[in-house]
Amino acid sequence: MTVPIAVTGATGQLGGAVARRLSAAGVPLRLVVRTPARAPHLPGADVAQATFGDADAVRDSLTGVDVVLMVSAGESATRLEEHRTFVRAAAEAGVKHVVYTSFAAAAPDAVFTLGRDHFHTEAAIRDAGLGFTFLRDNFYADALPAFADADGVVRGPASEGRCAFVVRADVAEVAATVLRSAADHAGATYTLTGPESLTFADALAELGAATGRPYRFENETVEDAHASRRAQWPGEPDWQYDAWVSTYTAVASGALAEVTGDVPALLGRPAKSVAEFARTLAS
Repeated sequence: MTVPIAVTGATGQLGGAVARRLSAAGVPLRLVVRTPARAPHLPGADVAQATFGDADAVRDSLTGVDVVLMVSAGESATRLEEHRTFVRAAAEAGVKHVVYTSFAAAAPDAVFTLGRDHFHTEAAIRDAGLGFTFLRDNFYADALPAFADADGVVRGPASEGRCAFVVRADVAEVAATVLRSAADHAGATYTLTGPESLTFADALAELGAATGRPYRFENETVEDAHASRRAQWPGEPDWQYDAWVSTYTAVASGALAEVTGDVPALLGRPAKSVAEFARTLAS
Protein backbone atom coordinates (compact mmCIF):
# COMPACT_ATOMS: atom_id res chain seq x y z
CA MET A 1 0.00 0.00 0.00
CA THR A 2 1.35 3.41 -0.95
CA VAL A 3 1.90 5.71 2.01
CA PRO A 4 -0.02 8.98 1.61
CA ILE A 5 1.43 12.45 2.00
CA ALA A 6 -0.47 14.49 4.58
CA VAL A 7 -1.41 18.07 3.76
CA THR A 8 -2.67 20.36 6.50
CA GLY A 9 -4.63 23.50 5.73
CA ALA A 10 -6.14 21.89 2.64
CA THR A 11 -9.24 24.09 2.92
CA GLY A 12 -7.05 27.19 2.64
CA GLN A 13 -5.48 28.83 -0.37
CA LEU A 14 -1.94 27.48 -0.05
CA GLY A 15 -2.70 24.02 1.33
CA GLY A 16 -5.53 23.60 -1.17
CA ALA A 17 -3.30 24.56 -4.08
CA VAL A 18 -0.63 22.10 -2.97
CA ALA A 19 -3.17 19.32 -2.54
CA ARG A 20 -4.63 19.91 -5.99
CA ARG A 21 -1.17 19.76 -7.58
CA LEU A 22 -0.28 16.53 -5.83
CA SER A 23 -3.64 14.92 -6.59
CA ALA A 24 -3.31 15.83 -10.27
CA ALA A 25 0.06 14.06 -10.27
CA GLY A 26 -1.51 10.91 -8.85
CA VAL A 27 -0.04 11.24 -5.36
CA PRO A 28 -2.09 9.56 -2.57
CA LEU A 29 -3.06 12.19 0.02
CA ARG A 30 -4.47 12.60 3.47
CA LEU A 31 -6.06 15.99 3.92
CA VAL A 32 -5.87 17.08 7.56
CA VAL A 33 -8.52 19.74 8.14
CA ARG A 34 -10.60 21.36 10.85
CA THR A 35 -13.88 20.97 8.97
CA PRO A 36 -14.13 17.86 6.77
CA ALA A 37 -17.20 19.20 4.95
CA ARG A 38 -15.04 21.99 3.52
CA ALA A 39 -12.25 19.69 2.30
CA PRO A 40 -11.74 19.60 -1.47
CA HIS A 41 -12.90 16.44 -3.22
CA LEU A 42 -9.74 15.16 -4.86
CA PRO A 43 -8.92 11.82 -6.48
CA GLY A 44 -6.68 9.71 -4.29
CA ALA A 45 -7.32 11.75 -1.15
CA ASP A 46 -8.85 10.77 2.17
CA VAL A 47 -9.80 13.27 4.85
CA ALA A 48 -8.92 13.38 8.55
CA GLN A 49 -10.18 15.89 11.10
CA ALA A 50 -7.76 17.57 13.49
CA THR A 51 -6.76 20.94 14.84
CA PHE A 52 -3.15 21.68 15.63
CA GLY A 53 -3.87 22.02 19.35
CA ASP A 54 -5.59 18.61 19.65
CA ALA A 55 -2.73 16.18 20.14
CA ASP A 56 -4.89 13.04 20.08
CA ALA A 57 -6.58 14.02 16.83
CA VAL A 58 -3.24 14.94 15.25
CA ARG A 59 -1.74 11.58 16.19
CA ASP A 60 -4.74 9.75 14.76
CA SER A 61 -4.72 11.79 11.55
CA LEU A 62 -1.01 11.28 10.91
CA THR A 63 -0.72 7.60 11.78
CA GLY A 64 0.67 5.78 8.76
CA VAL A 65 2.08 8.98 7.24
CA ASP A 66 5.79 9.57 6.63
CA VAL A 67 5.74 13.08 5.14
CA VAL A 68 3.49 15.99 6.08
CA LEU A 69 3.08 19.53 4.82
CA MET A 70 2.59 21.70 7.90
CA VAL A 71 0.98 24.93 6.75
CA SER A 72 1.37 27.41 9.58
CA ALA A 73 -1.82 27.99 11.55
CA GLY A 74 -3.83 31.19 11.42
CA GLU A 75 -2.66 34.15 13.47
CA SER A 76 -3.59 33.85 17.14
CA ALA A 77 -2.17 34.38 20.59
CA THR A 78 -1.83 30.60 20.97
CA ARG A 79 -0.43 29.75 17.55
CA LEU A 80 3.07 28.86 18.73
CA GLU A 81 1.81 26.47 21.39
CA GLU A 82 -0.56 24.90 18.85
CA HIS A 83 2.39 24.43 16.50
CA ARG A 84 4.44 22.79 19.25
CA THR A 85 1.56 20.45 20.09
CA PHE A 86 1.22 19.47 16.43
CA VAL A 87 4.94 18.79 16.10
CA ARG A 88 5.08 16.62 19.23
CA ALA A 89 2.03 14.65 18.11
CA ALA A 90 3.46 14.20 14.60
CA ALA A 91 6.62 12.72 16.05
CA GLU A 92 4.58 10.41 18.28
CA ALA A 93 2.55 9.30 15.24
CA GLY A 94 5.74 8.20 13.49
CA VAL A 95 6.03 11.01 10.94
CA LYS A 96 9.53 11.11 9.50
CA HIS A 97 9.63 14.44 7.62
CA VAL A 98 7.85 17.79 8.05
CA VAL A 99 7.78 20.39 5.29
CA TYR A 100 6.93 23.60 7.13
CA THR A 101 5.80 26.92 5.66
CA SER A 102 7.91 29.42 7.56
CA PHE A 103 8.86 33.07 6.98
CA ALA A 104 11.70 34.68 5.07
CA ALA A 105 13.17 36.56 8.01
CA ALA A 106 12.33 34.10 10.77
CA ALA A 107 14.41 34.87 13.85
CA PRO A 108 13.91 35.15 17.61
CA ASP A 109 13.97 38.94 17.25
CA ALA A 110 12.36 39.24 13.79
CA VAL A 111 11.03 42.72 13.06
CA PHE A 112 7.83 41.13 11.74
CA THR A 113 6.59 39.91 15.07
CA LEU A 114 4.92 36.78 13.70
CA GLY A 115 8.27 35.76 12.22
CA ARG A 116 9.33 34.95 15.79
CA ASP A 117 6.66 32.24 16.00
CA HIS A 118 8.04 30.74 12.80
CA PHE A 119 11.58 30.64 14.19
CA HIS A 120 10.45 28.88 17.35
CA THR A 121 8.33 26.43 15.35
CA GLU A 122 11.38 25.55 13.26
CA ALA A 123 13.26 24.96 16.53
CA ALA A 124 10.49 22.69 17.80
CA ILE A 125 10.66 20.59 14.64
CA ARG A 126 14.43 20.23 14.99
CA ASP A 127 14.16 19.43 18.70
CA ALA A 128 11.59 16.71 18.01
CA GLY A 129 14.17 14.89 15.89
CA LEU A 130 12.04 15.08 12.76
CA GLY A 131 13.43 15.35 9.28
CA PHE A 132 12.52 18.73 7.88
CA THR A 133 12.44 21.14 5.01
CA PHE A 134 11.66 24.77 5.81
CA LEU A 135 10.02 26.93 3.15
CA ARG A 136 10.69 30.49 4.27
CA ASP A 137 8.24 32.51 2.20
CA ASN A 138 8.50 36.25 1.76
CA PHE A 139 5.28 38.29 1.93
CA TYR A 140 2.77 37.23 -0.71
CA ALA A 141 2.23 39.51 -3.70
CA ASP A 142 -1.32 38.14 -3.60
CA ALA A 143 -2.01 40.02 -0.37
CA LEU A 144 -1.22 43.45 -1.78
CA PRO A 145 -4.75 44.24 -3.02
CA ALA A 146 -6.17 43.38 0.40
CA PHE A 147 -3.86 45.93 2.05
CA ALA A 148 -5.56 48.74 0.11
CA ASP A 149 -8.53 50.73 1.32
CA ALA A 150 -11.60 51.51 -0.80
CA ASP A 151 -9.63 54.20 -2.66
CA GLY A 152 -6.74 51.86 -3.45
CA VAL A 153 -4.43 53.43 -0.86
CA VAL A 154 -2.04 51.33 1.21
CA ARG A 155 -0.73 53.01 4.35
CA GLY A 156 2.02 51.86 6.65
CA PRO A 157 5.49 52.66 8.00
CA ALA A 158 7.43 50.95 5.21
CA SER A 159 9.15 54.11 3.94
CA GLU A 160 11.39 53.27 0.96
CA GLY A 161 12.09 49.75 2.16
CA ARG A 162 12.07 46.97 -0.39
CA CYS A 163 10.44 43.55 -0.37
CA ALA A 164 10.97 40.55 -2.65
CA PHE A 165 7.26 39.71 -2.78
CA VAL A 166 6.58 36.10 -3.79
CA VAL A 167 3.51 34.82 -5.65
CA ARG A 168 1.55 32.21 -3.71
CA ALA A 169 1.27 29.90 -6.72
CA ASP A 170 5.08 29.63 -6.83
CA VAL A 171 5.16 28.66 -3.15
CA ALA A 172 2.51 26.00 -3.78
CA GLU A 173 4.46 24.57 -6.71
CA VAL A 174 7.66 24.51 -4.67
CA ALA A 175 5.91 22.77 -1.80
CA ALA A 176 4.44 20.13 -4.10
CA THR A 177 7.86 19.58 -5.70
CA VAL A 178 9.58 19.17 -2.34
CA LEU A 179 6.88 16.87 -0.93
CA ARG A 180 7.18 14.45 -3.84
CA SER A 181 10.87 13.88 -3.09
CA ALA A 182 11.21 14.98 0.52
CA ALA A 183 14.33 12.92 1.20
CA ASP A 184 16.19 14.90 -1.45
CA HIS A 185 15.45 18.10 0.48
CA ALA A 186 16.12 16.84 4.01
CA GLY A 187 17.64 19.51 6.23
CA ALA A 188 17.19 22.26 3.63
CA THR A 189 15.92 25.76 4.30
CA TYR A 190 14.67 27.56 1.19
CA THR A 191 13.92 31.26 1.14
CA LEU A 192 11.20 31.78 -1.44
CA THR A 193 11.06 35.18 -3.13
CA GLY A 194 10.00 36.81 -6.33
CA PRO A 195 12.54 37.87 -8.98
CA GLU A 196 12.85 41.49 -7.84
CA SER A 197 12.85 43.66 -4.76
CA LEU A 198 10.25 46.44 -4.81
CA THR A 199 9.08 49.25 -2.60
CA PHE A 200 5.40 49.26 -1.73
CA ALA A 201 5.01 52.19 -4.13
CA ASP A 202 6.65 50.20 -6.94
CA ALA A 203 4.57 47.09 -6.28
CA LEU A 204 1.33 49.05 -6.16
CA ALA A 205 2.24 50.80 -9.40
CA GLU A 206 2.51 47.36 -11.01
CA LEU A 207 -0.95 46.45 -9.70
CA GLY A 208 -2.41 49.69 -10.97
CA ALA A 209 -0.87 49.37 -14.41
CA ALA A 210 -2.35 45.90 -14.87
CA THR A 211 -5.78 46.47 -13.36
CA GLY A 212 -6.47 50.11 -14.13
CA ARG A 213 -7.20 50.79 -10.48
CA PRO A 214 -5.27 53.75 -9.01
CA TYR A 215 -3.33 51.97 -6.28
CA ARG A 216 -0.83 54.07 -4.33
CA PHE A 217 1.23 54.01 -1.14
CA GLU A 218 1.25 56.54 1.69
CA ASN A 219 3.90 56.28 4.36
CA GLU A 220 2.89 56.52 8.03
CA THR A 221 4.89 56.89 11.19
CA VAL A 222 4.85 53.86 13.47
CA GLU A 223 2.77 55.83 15.97
CA ASP A 224 0.23 56.86 13.35
CA ALA A 225 0.04 53.31 12.03
CA HIS A 226 -0.86 51.97 15.47
CA ALA A 227 -3.39 54.74 15.99
CA SER A 228 -5.08 54.26 12.62
CA ARG A 229 -5.44 50.51 13.11
CA ARG A 230 -6.75 50.88 16.65
CA ALA A 231 -9.33 53.34 15.33
CA GLN A 232 -10.38 51.12 12.45
CA TRP A 233 -10.35 47.82 14.37
CA PRO A 234 -10.91 48.68 18.03
CA GLY A 235 -10.62 46.09 20.74
CA GLU A 236 -7.99 43.84 19.18
CA PRO A 237 -5.18 42.47 21.38
CA ASP A 238 -1.85 44.29 21.35
CA TRP A 239 -0.07 41.41 19.57
CA GLN A 240 -2.43 41.82 16.62
CA TYR A 241 -1.73 45.54 16.22
CA ASP A 242 2.00 44.82 16.52
CA ALA A 243 1.75 42.18 13.80
CA TRP A 244 -0.13 44.47 11.41
CA VAL A 245 2.26 47.38 11.87
CA SER A 246 5.40 45.25 11.80
CA THR A 247 4.40 44.00 8.35
CA TYR A 248 5.54 47.43 7.18
CA THR A 249 8.42 48.05 9.59
CA ALA A 250 9.92 44.71 8.53
CA VAL A 251 10.00 45.98 4.96
CA ALA A 252 11.44 49.31 6.10
CA SER A 253 14.22 47.47 7.97
CA GLY A 254 15.53 45.85 4.78
CA ALA A 255 15.11 42.35 6.22
CA LEU A 256 12.86 41.29 3.33
CA ALA A 257 14.72 42.85 0.43
CA GLU A 258 16.89 39.88 -0.55
CA VAL A 259 16.07 38.12 -3.83
CA THR A 260 17.10 34.47 -3.76
CA GLY A 261 17.44 31.88 -6.50
CA ASP A 262 15.61 29.14 -4.62
CA VAL A 263 12.35 29.27 -6.59
CA PRO A 264 14.10 29.06 -9.99
CA ALA A 265 16.42 26.34 -8.75
CA LEU A 266 13.54 24.21 -7.48
CA LEU A 267 11.12 24.80 -10.34
CA GLY A 268 13.48 25.15 -13.30
CA ARG A 269 11.94 28.46 -14.36
CA PRO A 270 11.99 32.07 -13.16
CA ALA A 271 9.90 33.09 -10.18
CA LYS A 272 6.74 35.01 -11.06
CA SER A 273 6.91 38.78 -10.63
CA VAL A 274 4.41 41.16 -9.06
CA ALA A 275 3.61 42.38 -12.58
CA GLU A 276 2.82 38.82 -13.73
CA PHE A 277 0.60 38.30 -10.71
CA ALA A 278 -1.12 41.64 -11.37
CA ARG A 279 -1.92 40.60 -14.92
CA THR A 280 -3.78 37.55 -13.58
CA LEU A 281 -6.04 39.92 -11.65
CA ALA A 282 -6.89 41.77 -14.83
CA SER A 283 -7.52 38.69 -16.95
